Amino acid sequence: ALKKMEPNCQRSFNGERFMNDVELAKFLRISRRTLQEYRSLRILPYYLIQGKVLYKESEIQQLLEEAHRKCLDEQRKWL
Repeated sequence: ALKKMEPNCQRSFNGERFMNDVELAKFLRISRRTLQEYRSLRILPYYLIQGKVLYKESEIQQLLEEAHRKCLDEQRKWL
């Protein structure tokens, strides 16, 4: 029963959902080492809480949307 519930459980705090590095790496289809590089280069916003790295889902979504808009704007320049 616990295994069935586990995928539906999400870490949340004050209504915000958070992902750990394993979940985000899987979501973005990149390695955990690449995530570490992105943190070091300050590309991704993250929180370090008691040695655990967490990413706010809304901030990651916003980052992806901004990158998508930027890509579309660049594409329009070439048309």
